[in-house]
Amino acid sequence: MFKKILIANRGEIACRVIKTAKKMGIQTVAIYSDADRNALHVKMADEAVHIGPPPANQSYIVIDKVMDAIRQTGAEAVHPGYGFLSENAKFAEALEAEGVAFIGPPKGAIEAMGDKITSKKIAQDAKVSTVPGYMGLIEDADEAVKISNDIGYPVMIKASAGGGGKGMRIAWNDQEAREGFQSSKNEAANSFGDDRIFIEKFVTQPRHIEIQVLCDKHGNGVFLHERECSIQRRNQKVIEEAPSPFLDEATRKAMGDQSVALAKAVGYSSAGTVEFIVDGDKNFYFLEMNTRLQVEHPVTELITGVDLVEQMIRVAAGEELPMQQSDLTINGWAMESRLYAEDPYRNFLPSIGRLTRYRPPAEVAGGPMLENGKWNTPDGKAGATSDRHAVRNDTGVYEGGEISMFYDPMIAKLCTWGRDRAEAIEEMRLALDGFEVEGIGHNLPFLAAVYDHEKFTSGNMTTAFIEEEYPEGFDGVELPDDDIKRIAAATSAMHRVAEIRRTRVTGRMDNHERHVGADWVVTLQGQSHDVTIGADKAGATVAIGDDTYRVESDWTPGQPLARLDVDGTPLVLKVGKIPGGFHVRYRGADLKVHVRSPRQAELAKLMPEKLPPDTSKMLLCPMPGLIVKVDVEVGDEVQEGQALCTVEAMKMENILRAERKGIVSKINAGAGDSLAVDDVIMEFE
Repeated sequence: MFKKILIANRGEIACRVIKTAKKMGIQTVAIYSDADRNALHVKMADEAVHIGPPPANQSYIVIDKVMDAIRQTGAEAVHPGYGFLSENAKFAEALEAEGVAFIGPPKGAIEAMGDKITSKKIAQDAKVSTVPGYMGLIEDADEAVKISNDIGYPVMIKASAGGGGKGMRIAWNDQEAREGFQSSKNEAANSFGDDRIFIEKFVTQPRHIEIQVLCDKHGNGVFLHERECSIQRRNQKVIEEAPSPFLDEATRKAMGDQSVALAKAVGYSSAGTVEFIVDGDKNFYFLEMNTRLQVEHPVTELITGVDLVEQMIRVAAGEELPMQQSDLTINGWAMESRLYAEDPYRNFLPSIGRLTRYRPPAEVAGGPMLENGKWNTPDGKAGATSDRHAVRNDTGVYEGGEISMFYDPMIAKLCTWGRDRAEAIEEMRLALDGFEVEGIGHNLPFLAAVYDHEKFTSGNMTTAFIEEEYPEGFDGVELPDDDIKRIAAATSAMHRVAEIRRTRVTGRMDNHERHVGADWVVTLQGQSHDVTIGADKAGATVAIGDDTYRVESDWTPGQPLARLDVDGTPLVLKVGKIPGGFHVRYRGADLKVHVRSPRQAELAKLMPEKLPPDTSKMLLCPMPGLIVKVDVEVGDEVQEGQALCTVEAMKMENILRAERKGIVSKINAGAGDSLAVDDVIMEFE
């Protein structure tokens, strides 16, 4: 077994690999850029080597710099994580020449399957059903438009070396094909150092289901069942689960057997993933094979009990797989939520800054695990069910750390496990309720909304779920009346606690004692409720109309998370202070809750509404980012939908378009300028 490995990556996946290496008694080496000098993976590793400036194409994907770090530290093996150099055959070749083990597949398998164009040709030769497309190299935007017309819109423009949603665009017409080709090419060059592009038919109403395979160097291979990855936004997965609620056992076995056969055909060893599109009739079509560890691998680990990182390391060291296909039963159900530094209320645009508060829910172990080739259950079987529910959070950040504009916006991967799908979903709801993040925009409210959505809970979703259910973007959810009343009862009891605390403030004037009343008016989500509170040492009894609620809590004013019990049911609220009440987030709803005395409520109705400033004649920068190019000049007349400029943030290019017809009167920024949120890029007459 190796004594020291280097992790050629950053963020949560580097931390994830370090955890398993430590468990195996292996020393670890981290690499880091200027932006990651104080990153969590650097703190966790035994050693760390600086490799350059923040941009990945000047640090993390520069092979020579990574090789220098290996030589400096004497690392015997390298785990590439995902992204960056994980599917780069030249990197695997450089390691082989140096006598360093690559904790991944052989160079030939990477070349054969890691390249999407080549892998599709191999799949076609092997009689695997594939999605129609053009597998050759595409020289320019004109050729991309011609090919798109030949295939028929809509088409998917994809980076050959891509992954993680980078370098991918859907085009519905010639203009989108032309623009998408160039943006995909730019993103691919910046993220992977490879700007080759291919185009395939975009299958509408699909489900994205993938098979996890694991092979050793002795000809053994197994599949660890499937993951459902249909909840996607901008072609990037947001929520994953294992198993899929859609597959039957026969389809699962057919997909698994085909995946293992494909892996063996190219001499594959290590962990890999074969991705399929599955239609409503359970017909499945090969998309690509990812010759690396997937972002969503934890859900597979939770239902199979196999530590995939450990098995990758053992396979790289020459060991045989410790399990056979018959050992890999599906145990329970697992969910994964990707927590991103993206503001759902600003169309999911990237958000950067300092994490002023970062408190994940407590992690809980659950389910059987494979340890040293044996299952750690009383009967020694893989399928033994645990009564404990698992909560797992894979992360690469910490409270007080910075979210940088240079890398992927992922903050953490929150996973839950239950004995069935409904239980896993409920565990996730509670875990999301208790996840505290402040200082940046994040998608926790959106994730919470998805887990309460009827189409998701029924399992009847496709990759178009977000596009169909949130066509105008996400602006919160409308809570049902029962939840509104529970929150009204809870916040009125919390307000009473705060008022009592204020009566105890020292330095009061004589004969000006403050009394806390029993009657209040609570206003939220456009509704006002007359509330009467009766309290005792254990809590409060709150009357709202004909309904009465018993509220118990140990919340104290100033705490950002309120854990309450309302009529015996847990209620967890994220709480902020506003004048006369609270800013509350709960299950995807963003609420301003005002708790006022009857007289205050009467006067509040007379207050004029504060209107936001008029920015209709300005183009504002929607995110912190870098101006890549400006497409117009002062004096140009622009039409609705016309491209105005391109902003790059977190490895993604965003084309900003005119919302209405107008004439450009002033341009305040040019290519290469770094802008903050709401900086004025240009103005219009």
